[in-house]
Parts: sequence; structure tokens; C-alpha cells
Amino acid sequence: MSPVLSRNLNRGKAQPFDAILAKVMVSFPSAKAGSSPNGERWIAVQPSEMLEVARFLKNDPDLSFDSLACLTGVDLLKYPVATKDSPPCTDLVCVYDLHSLRHNHELRVKSSTSRELPVVASVESVWGVASFFEREAFDLLGVSFAGHPNLRRILLPEDWIGNPLRKDYVYPQTYGGVELKREGQTFESGPYQ
Repeated sequence: MSPVLSRNLNRGKAQPFDAILAKVMVSFPSAKAGSSPNGERWIAVQPSEMLEVARFLKNDPDLSFDSLACLTGVDLLKYPVATKDSPPCTDLVCVYDLHSLRHNHELRVKSSTSRELPVVASVESVWGVASFFEREAFDLLGVSFAGHPNLRRILLPEDWIGNPLRKDYVYPQTYGGVELKREGQTFESGPYQ
């Protein structure tokens, strides 16, 4: 028998989203399902519960989410609201893309936090690669990850002011004596003063 075939025979069964959601909600009743207009589905969890949810998703034998493929952040400030009368959402959202190599299923988990005090529990102790992802979200969006052992800027200089991926970020005109705006250049993603 080929090694590839024998390896696939040892794989577990991929769980559908509804089965994963039901399993998570037994242990974490505050978890909720969400979906986008294109049909993509995810599980939303509280920022303070993110570490416990991550441990559960990795250690449960039926789930075995052993790979954090991506962790990113999104600023919802300028996203369209549900109705014209709804106030704009100002939250920052951390998005975790998980994969189980054992069962070959995937899951997206989201954790929404306030713009004023953006804190989410760190999952670095569960998936080591989260260390770099969390530092990037901290650097560019200003989300703090409680329990992270080395939370500091990773892309921008330590003395940089602000978080450039926030929708209300005001781009500086100069940094270190160098003009940042070239003639004719515009910044479409945010205001420039």
C-alpha cells in the first residue's frame, strides 16, 4: 500500500460546521454562529474566552484544530450597517483561520473587541505561530493580546505613533525627517492632513 493511501486511511472524519458549532456551544454557551452575505460561516466568541476556546478546539479529539493558518484583524468603522438607522460599528475584530490536519476540516473563529480598550486573550500558548500574528495585529491595529509574552511592534519602528490599519488613522506627513507623501500621491485608505 502506498504511504499516501495509508496516511489517508488513518485520517479522521471531517466535521461539518453545524457539528463543530454544537460541540463548541456545549462548552461555551456564549459562542454564536455568524455568516456573511456570500454564505461563509464562522463562530463568534468573547475576547476573554478566546484562549479557552482555542485550547478546546485544539485538544478535542473530534476537532483537533492543530494549525492556525492565519490570524488577522479588521476595523469595522467604515463597513456598511444593517439599516440606515443603525449606528456605525466601531469594533475591531480578530479573525482566526484554523485547520485540522488530522480530520481535514477548517473553521473560522471571530472575536470582536471594543475600539477604546481592544484586548483579546492571547492564543500564543496554543499555537506558537500566533506570536507573530498577534504582534502584527498589535502593531497595525492596536489590539492588545492578554498573556502574550513579547507583545511589541513587529513591522513598524518602536517610536511610530498610531496604528495604520485603523480606518480613522491620520497618516503623518513626515517620519524621521523624511517626507512621506510624494507629489501627486493620495492615501485612499485613510485621511491625510
